[in-house]
Amino acid sequence: MRAAFMPEPGKIAVGDFPVPVAQNDGEVVVRMELASICGSDVHNIFDGFQNPAALGKPGYPGHEGIGLVAESRSPHFRPGDRVLTVPRGAEGACFAELQLIRDTYLVPVPDGADPARALMAQQYGTTLYAMRTFWPEGEERAKDTCAIIGAGSAGLFFVQLAKQMGFRQIIVSDLNAERLAVAGRLGADATVHAPGESIVDAVAEMTGGGGADLVIEAAGYDQCRADAIEAVRTLGIVGYFGFPEHLGDAKFPQYAAFRKVARIQWAGATQSEPGLRSFRDAVRDIHEGRIEVDYCLGERYDLEDLPRAVHVAREQGHGKVKILVGLAGR
Repeated sequence: MRAAFMPEPGKIAVGDFPVPVAQNDGEVVVRMELASICGSDVHNIFDGFQNPAALGKPGYPGHEGIGLVAESRSPHFRPGDRVLTVPRGAEGACFAELQLIRDTYLVPVPDGADPARALMAQQYGTTLYAMRTFWPEGEERAKDTCAIIGAGSAGLFFVQLAKQMGFRQIIVSDLNAERLAVAGRLGADATVHAPGESIVDAVAEMTGGGGADLVIEAAGYDQCRADAIEAVRTLGIVGYFGFPEHLGDAKFPQYAAFRKVARIQWAGATQSEPGLRSFRDAVRDIHEGRIEVDYCLGERYDLEDLPRAVHVAREQGHGKVKILVGLAGR
C-alpha cells in the first residue's frame, strides 16, 4: 500500500508499505477514503512534537480520517461499515491507503452520510468535548460575552457552540480576514483582525471594561494565552484549546490570573471519554444538520501530494479552514 510517513523530524514522504493485517481481537483494518490535516500534525512534523517511536510508521501523524472497514476482528464493526477514525495523536496512522486501528478508536458513520462532511466530526468532536469541559452542562452562570481567539476549524466550531448555548455576544479574532468573514456568518457579533486590532480592546469596549465571561484560546500562541487572561472578567473562565507553541516552559501572566481569580481549564484527551460520546454526538450533529461544516471543505490533495499539502497547512492553509487529503487506493 501507499502511505505517508516521517523518515525524520521536519520531513514527510510517501512510500510503499506492507498491507496491514488484523491479527488480534479488537483490531480493524480500515480502507481510508479521506483525511484532514490538523494543526497538531504540522507541529508534530515541523516543530519537534513528534512521537519518536512513530518515525517511519506508515500514516503517521495523521489522526483525522474516515474510511470503510476492510477487515475486522471486532464484534462491533463489519467489512463495509463506514467509520470515523479517532486515534490519539501519538498513534495516528491515517495518512495511508489502509490503517490498522483498535476498535476503541472507531465511531460508526450513518448510511448515506457524506464522507467529507462526516470527517469533520473528528475536529468538531474535540471542540464539543472541550466546551463541555470549559462550561459544564448545567453551569449556572451568566452567558453575556464569549470571546474566541482563533478562527480556524476549531475556533469556528466554538462560535457555533457558543451561539447555541445562548451567549448574548460573541467576539472572534484571527489573523485571516476570510476566516473572520465565516465567523461573522456563523454568528459572531464582532470580529477582530489581528495583529492590527486587539481582542483585549474589543472585549473591553463591548463589555464596558468588565471582560468576557468565557474566553477560548484556539490559536496556539503564548501571546494569545496571555491575551485570554487579560480579556476575561473577574471570576470568569478561560478555556485553553490551542496546541502549545513550543516544547518546554512558557511565560504566563500568573499574577493577572491570580488577581482575577480566573478558572483556567485545558482541553484534550477527547479519546479518553467513555464511549467516545463527544465524537459520536459530533457525527450525529453533522449528519442531522445541527452544525455547519461546509466552510471546512476547501482545498483537496491526493496522498502523493501530502508533502506539499502539509507545507500549505503550515502557511495557515492559504486562508483555507481545512485541507483534505484523498486516500483512495490506486
